[in-house]
Amino acid sequence: MTQFQPKDAGEAAETILWAGSERKSLEIRAGGSKGGLGRPMRADHVLDVSRLAGVVDYEPAELVLTARPGTPLKDIAALLAERGQMLSFEPPDWRDLLQGGGEPTLGGTLACNLSGPRRLRAGAARDFFLGFAGVNGRGEIFKAGGKVVKNVTGYDLCKLMAGSFGTLALLTEVTIKVMPRPETACTLLLPGLADEAAVALMAGALNSPHEVSAAAHLPAIPARRLGFADSALTALRLEGPAPSIAFRAAALQLLFGSGPRLDAPASEAFWRKIGEVATLLSLTGRVVWRLCPTPAAAPALVAAILERSPSAEHFYDWAGGLVWLSLDAAEAGPDAGAALVRTALKPLGGHATLVVASEEIREKVEPFEPEAPALSALTRKVKQGFDPYGALNPGRMREGA
Repeated sequence: MTQFQPKDAGEAAETILWAGSERKSLEIRAGGSKGGLGRPMRADHVLDVSRLAGVVDYEPAELVLTARPGTPLKDIAALLAERGQMLSFEPPDWRDLLQGGGEPTLGGTLACNLSGPRRLRAGAARDFFLGFAGVNGRGEIFKAGGKVVKNVTGYDLCKLMAGSFGTLALLTEVTIKVMPRPETACTLLLPGLADEAAVALMAGALNSPHEVSAAAHLPAIPARRLGFADSALTALRLEGPAPSIAFRAAALQLLFGSGPRLDAPASEAFWRKIGEVATLLSLTGRVVWRLCPTPAAAPALVAAILERSPSAEHFYDWAGGLVWLSLDAAEAGPDAGAALVRTALKPLGGHATLVVASEEIREKVEPFEPEAPALSALTRKVKQGFDPYGALNPGRMREGA
């Protein structure tokens, strides 16, 4: 196995053109922090894009930043912080969750479309993806989108690339929208609610005029792991100018009850842990699922799973639109609980992703939600159009695709 390290888009295109002509496959790798996500690949060679790094252009007044895909997220965060700005989709760090190392990069985050707790208010990573340059599986360099926030250029290929896990093209340069950092923040903690009541409360808070930017519910076990009392916690985050936060917090407490309040530093640490997931769930000897149900149906989904798997652990993010679930691997069985989880989810709507499991299990069980026949046929046509020789990240999302 050869590891290619192109220094620019031209060298990357030459490598991919060679791989296609020789019917060889390439595993695209940048920081290496997400190698355990999706199906394990059996590529012939590695295309390491860590040298394709650095910020190309940053226009704070226009809220636009252009960088190469191997640029570490920590470098981008530091640069934006100097100008009082941030990545609003709050990219999570899953290194501990995936039990790997490496360094999260901008390209990898966009390719996997990873978003943190602010996603329910601000949008997903793909919603901030304005444009890119890339190389398809034929070794052809192409561009899509642009460097302006209001951009109308035909079919939105950025949305297609976000969440494609590098199976369609190699990103060589990306342009994203950035946002001003809030002046301050606080988090309201409401203790003791059952799952159903917590999800209803979070929906009410989001539908209020008080601009809640994140909402999560932790049952007693994950709450205790964060150092709180042995009681469930429902958390609501407020961001903005200090006088506004004071008014909105008081209004929410009148509506939903009072409880402890986290100041800005403690609030930031709290939501970082929510996004990282790892410290909230048991991981040793367990598999982890990421469920995205209809929020109102989330408690019923969890109850159905707990009935069959009493040792399961869970918590809610995105006001119930995201459920993290940890299952004992032995109890879950050889399919990692796929039949249990997907059967419970099917009548309620939504999808499930197997995030943490052994390579052996991730080869046998589809990590991503199985596609309907019509959608599967469309997926294959898109793959054929971008990567006809199957050179890029073979089988990362679907077997044989």
